[in-house]
Amino acid sequence: MIKLLIVDDHAVVRSGLRMLLHGRHDIHVVGEAADGQEAIDQAEALQPHVVLMDLSMPGMDGMTAVGELRRRVPELGILVLTMHDDDEYLFRAIHQGASGYILKNAPHEELVTAIQTVAEGNAYLYPTATKRLMSEYIQQAAQPGQNGGVDAEGDSVYEKLSEREKEILAWTARGYANKEIAEHLMISVKTVEAHKSNLMDKLGLKSRPELIKFAMKRGLLEYD
Repeated sequence: MIKLLIVDDHAVVRSGLRMLLHGRHDIHVVGEAADGQEAIDQAEALQPHVVLMDLSMPGMDGMTAVGELRRRVPELGILVLTMHDDDEYLFRAIHQGASGYILKNAPHEELVTAIQTVAEGNAYLYPTATKRLMSEYIQQAAQPGQNGGVDAEGDSVYEKLSEREKEILAWTARGYANKEIAEHLMISVKTVEAHKSNLMDKLGLKSRPELIKFAMKRGLLEYD
């Protein structure tokens, strides 16, 4: 029997998931949580096999909670259930320690399969995400040196970034919007945009997913 903890800030979503899984002999919902901190408390108290984790929640968000749960309960299966069909969120979730990643619009049968897969200690990615990652790997393998700025030359260029550019690189890779970064660093949005444009030019990065992969390689996505 798989003990499951459901984490989502919307009560109707939690209720719907309970109803969806009701009657299954192999999955038992042992609890619910509405934010990241409650998820951590419930996971430690209820000791589920799998946590079904939303990402966008008030208070402690799901991404932060994934990292904290992975540190506190290393053997726990953490399956992200989200509406974000975006490489940025996928890479961050995996980096934080998620065992799997599935979309909220997935068929019922796929959700069950994902829960079972993660409970068995294996990783699960929804099919299109797996295809994208494989295609990207094949493309990079076929073009040595064209790896989104994470080669030796890119690392060398990183050291030439200003401290402000390094800060903005880290905040951007963690998913913060320009306005949020500006507020945190107490500078203007235009200044953030200028620094971001400069640092991406220096590193030879063309997109946010490339920026995230570069940041992951350098260990810039560790959360406090």
